[in-house]
Amino acid sequence: MRLSILDLAPIGEAESPADALDASVRLARRAEELGYGRVWYAEHHNFASIASSATAVVIAHVAAHTRTIRLGAGGVMLPNHAPLVIAEQFGTLATLHPGRIDLGVGRAPGTNAATMRALRRDATAADTFPEDVLELQGYLTGETRIPDVHAVPGRGTDVPIYVLGSSLFGAQLAAALGLPYAFASHFAPGALQDAVRVYRERFRPSAQLERPCVIAAVNAIASDSDEEAQRHQELRRRAMARALFSRPGQRLDDDTVDAVLRAPQGRQLDEMLVYSAVGTPDTVKAYLEEFGAHADADELMVAHQAADAAARLRSLELVAETAGLVAA
Repeated sequence: MRLSILDLAPIGEAESPADALDASVRLARRAEELGYGRVWYAEHHNFASIASSATAVVIAHVAAHTRTIRLGAGGVMLPNHAPLVIAEQFGTLATLHPGRIDLGVGRAPGTNAATMRALRRDATAADTFPEDVLELQGYLTGETRIPDVHAVPGRGTDVPIYVLGSSLFGAQLAAALGLPYAFASHFAPGALQDAVRVYRERFRPSAQLERPCVIAAVNAIASDSDEEAQRHQELRRRAMARALFSRPGQRLDDDTVDAVLRAPQGRQLDEMLVYSAVGTPDTVKAYLEEFGAHADADELMVAHQAADAAARLRSLELVAETAGLVAA
């Protein structure tokens, strides 16, 4: 089972975006040393707790501070952007860092309705997602679908495209186009097994991919003791409650967070985090092995969700040690 990392560039309590991005560099460098396959960054907008909104810029910064590990978007929310612009951005990255860049694409907004309007996103933009993926692919392979329009840089870089999803729609699209499929089970677990089954059953080989490839995302907090891991899990639950249920410009106080976690919203949050490996290294290893079989995955994209950068690095190290990754 291949192991990779999903880094949300979290901005912790009393931290700045600069602190979060510095931590992302340190995490990627350590992941490279430990033998992880890749690190991906997700596009989110208008979240006070996430610093990866400008995904291509984050990848460029981390790539300049690492040597070999693959880096990519997990993902770019394609309806927020013109396919040509994304092809130029990731074509530039691939030109500067050949053989190291991935491009995962999704159709969700990665934000709320007000921020969608600020992004100048049309409410119907997601309807053309399949066509946008094909247009993007054409720019990167050099077989443009728009006459006389090319991505420079980008043309002929063949940056691999991954379809991200949390429903049968993405699974069907990835299968039809013969692309790898990455399921967002770290926060939207409901349709995981059905989506993977549909993808594998309907997959058609392509120039990029001969056989199905499934990446499943999973949360992990590995610590030296169960007590420490559970403490970080509770801090993670509280941070998510604040991120999801605070109003713009306001921050839920501790008493309100307690009330939210006791309410139906708390059950909703726990359902989002149902695929979480929490505990000592052996506990986490066993969970990841079981989850990989449950998800029928070729690769796990692990989101280390401890509350601070030092604990995330420790989780990264403990999982690598117990999983037998080969240090670079």
